[in-house]
Amino acid sequence: MLDTTYTAVRRHPSPRTIPGATVQPTVQTLLARSDLALTLRNPSASLPAVALATQVSWAHSSDLADPTPFLDAGHVLLTTGTQFGDGADDPGFAADYVARLRERGVAALGFGTEVIRAGTPEALVEACTVQGLPLFEVPYRVPFIAIARTVADLIAEDAYARHTWALAAQRSISLAALRPDGLSATLAELSHRIGAWVGLIDATGSLDREAPAGALGQPALGEVVGEARSMLRRGQRASRTLLAGESTSAPQRMTLQTLGSGGALRGVLAIGDSAELDQAGREVVTSVIALAGLALEQNRDLDRARGHLRSGLLRGILAGDTALAERVATEMWGPLPATPVRVAVTDAPALHVDRLTELLEVRVAERGGRLFFGRDDEQLVLLLEEADTGLAEELATEFELPVGVSDPVGPGGIALAHEQALRAVERARESGAGVVAFDEISRQGVLAFLARTDARAVALATLAPLSEHDEANGTALLTTARTWLEHGGQFDATAHALGVHRHTVRSRIALAERLLGRDLSGFHARADLWAALLAVS
Repeated sequence: MLDTTYTAVRRHPSPRTIPGATVQPTVQTLLARSDLALTLRNPSASLPAVALATQVSWAHSSDLADPTPFLDAGHVLLTTGTQFGDGADDPGFAADYVARLRERGVAALGFGTEVIRAGTPEALVEACTVQGLPLFEVPYRVPFIAIARTVADLIAEDAYARHTWALAAQRSISLAALRPDGLSATLAELSHRIGAWVGLIDATGSLDREAPAGALGQPALGEVVGEARSMLRRGQRASRTLLAGESTSAPQRMTLQTLGSGGALRGVLAIGDSAELDQAGREVVTSVIALAGLALEQNRDLDRARGHLRSGLLRGILAGDTALAERVATEMWGPLPATPVRVAVTDAPALHVDRLTELLEVRVAERGGRLFFGRDDEQLVLLLEEADTGLAEELATEFELPVGVSDPVGPGGIALAHEQALRAVERARESGAGVVAFDEISRQGVLAFLARTDARAVALATLAPLSEHDEANGTALLTTARTWLEHGGQFDATAHALGVHRHTVRSRIALAERLLGRDLSGFHARADLWAALLAVS
């Protein structure tokens, strides 16, 4: 009983139940051990609900008046009461002593009887009862080292059980990975082993698969997918912890981990909260992350091979040889889109090309074909049925890319539609408009194509006399000239549109002619001025 050796055992996460294994020791575990013969002195009803379930992570003995510098949360302090001396019945000393222990997070206090004192001081019992700290008596025949060894043994047994559990789980997960749909089987086995929801969000930001299916409802699922998409957009390897469904009565703590290398993320693995996610559980999750990453990388290699095939078929389609492309596409993905079709062109920057490709593969699968795409150098070219034109807006919004869309064409018009889409995507880049349809440009006529970088420089120089005069004198020559040309050179209609007198319009146009050094009464001069105005618009 006089053995007060400083004894320590390692800390460990919250207790769990493992079939066929002991559990992490708690205060209740120690009290229930008949070989220790410990007696709880304060009524259990007076203690906080979790007091006796607090995990014991350390056993330490000390008779110091203030042992807290040597203690930490979850420790059990064992004492013979030497520090109380003649003041054992002083309520103030006992209250302060217990308050220090509670503030430090001590799990329980054990008082060794028949060594210094015949029993536990009543002032100490009262202080522990009031402050909710479990207090038990240790009989003379039970040395403190026996309690410390019990804690250490239980932790060691639990550690061995966790190690055995982790090996068994990793073996089962490895076998699951060998099944035909190895990725789904792997996630299902992980979910079963840790007793939590597991989901895979693919590179497109969509929930690809989950286990158990439908177990995570809204709004938690939407929040998880939203956070995963944010991580994918950043393009960097990362992990996040998210409290999903905070607005509900049952929020869930979720852990999200990216899959793949930085700059080429393949998806995000989301895992619900589980008591099994201690060190052993995290090792199992790490093995799943590695297996899932490997499976997705293998899929990536297949995607690249399919991408090369698509690019080859696209070249054939643009060259007018659709027969071979039709046969191959039908066998691989489904029939080509039915005419009339539109051609869409968008940029394919290296940062987004994998996610773009995966999203489009998903859309192809959803449509059973009826959608075709291929890479053409640094661009993606899509063949869309009329019902699928909304996909262009989806790409522009999700990836912040310019997209050009052609007019609808028949079987022999794909090459022409491709040219239209190229012109439209050029306009989308310049204007930052997201999606630009070719018919938006064609309605303005051939001069609309002059709104390009090279023409813009010439146009700015042409219009400089008018813009400089407007800036220096507060006039509106440019606005007047544009409105006048829009109204076919009619002074009355222009005056009405601008809300000024027709003589004002005449004088402004006359001034513009002098500044430009040209007569605007002829068609060619007006057309040139209109082209310049279009190029800077």
